[in-house]
Amino acid sequence: MKFNTISVVGLGYIGLPTAAVIASRQQKVIGVDMNPHVVDTINRGEIHIIEPELDAIVHAAVKKGYMRATTQPEPADAFLIAVPTPFKEENGKQHEPDLSYIEAASKAIAPVLQKGNLVILESTSPVGATEKMTAWLAQARPDLTFPHTHEEDSDIRVAHCPERVLPGHVVRELVENDRVIGGMTEKCSQAATRLYQLFVQGECVTTTARTAEMAKLTENSFRDVNIAFANELSIICDKLGIDVWELIRLANRHPRVNILQPGPGVGGHCIAVDPWFIVSKTPEEAQLIHTARKVNDGKPHWVLDKVKSAVAEFLQENPERNIKDVTIACFGLAFKPNIDDLRESPALAICRNIANWHSGAMCFVEPNIKLLDEELAQHGSLVDQQEAIEKSDVLVMLVDHREFMNSRRLIANGKKIIDTRGVWLIEETRQVPCLT
Repeated sequence: MKFNTISVVGLGYIGLPTAAVIASRQQKVIGVDMNPHVVDTINRGEIHIIEPELDAIVHAAVKKGYMRATTQPEPADAFLIAVPTPFKEENGKQHEPDLSYIEAASKAIAPVLQKGNLVILESTSPVGATEKMTAWLAQARPDLTFPHTHEEDSDIRVAHCPERVLPGHVVRELVENDRVIGGMTEKCSQAATRLYQLFVQGECVTTTARTAEMAKLTENSFRDVNIAFANELSIICDKLGIDVWELIRLANRHPRVNILQPGPGVGGHCIAVDPWFIVSKTPEEAQLIHTARKVNDGKPHWVLDKVKSAVAEFLQENPERNIKDVTIACFGLAFKPNIDDLRESPALAICRNIANWHSGAMCFVEPNIKLLDEELAQHGSLVDQQEAIEKSDVLVMLVDHREFMNSRRLIANGKKIIDTRGVWLIEETRQVPCLT
């Protein structure tokens, strides 16, 4: 199977880097996205997201003619689908996966499918999603055969290959990381492997589509459980008056212990989401995974309570002030350090909760974005960290961006500090005993 033209459907945080890296191998790539702004931006050789190295790769690929974007699918030899898989919001269902984007992408490419094409689902999905996608394609194209009914010799090959990259390192990890490739049949796996070997230096390991789907969910559930342990420790240590950061450093001296660092919760479109896909399929069996999700989802509410306590302490120490005179500064809005991605961000959720509760002024420090969303903009402004420290009475560290790592020297006495990432926790700046 030759891949003269490869189509990537969905040009977001995964689709765009994938398309660009493939194009950098001098492969013709057609990127598809329903957002005209995204398409126009890419066709100018620019990018609409922040990811190191990506701007230069996209610029070169577009200028050399190996990559272009469009809002409508076109014929290709292979189609990689990298669209969102959010939660459903109707009927009170909070954590049921929404496959409507995958369905829409399937129906969009179906008219241009040709015999011998390969379709790969990269979107993180619940177990069985690749089979559903195949059924949607078959329903739209009854003139073609698909592997769920023609196992040995179908017209269209179908596989699932989940991304497993770290934001901020996507370009490198797309090339270096091993890939799990789950074909609907062995021939499907072989075809997908040949495609990924065009740009992947890591090992391509084949399995079934269902196992590949579960592998991605398992990886992120494992991480979620470990983070939940650290977050639960931080809550326990707060109640017992123990410095959780020191405790973890000491415990990690054991040769077989490696406890992660606690934080304000868990965010992003992987760790905060994927475990729920397992829970939704097997609610009675996924007890530990479900508990970890509840611990991590509950941490932002705990942080809000810490902020309320800090404000109350400040007012008790400054009786001439009232709550409207108290300024709160929040450091970090992204879901993890050194990126601009706000998806499922616990820091953003905490800021919104504080803003809804607090009647005084607020300011927000996020070096990776230029504008606040409308909700936060109604309650405060985006400022640099020095201005935030000088103007504010309560400082809330939520994301340990590299720009914040030396900011403790700017903090004067009298500030109330809630540090969820251990950035400011040294003796001379510690103001309240209940910190995480």
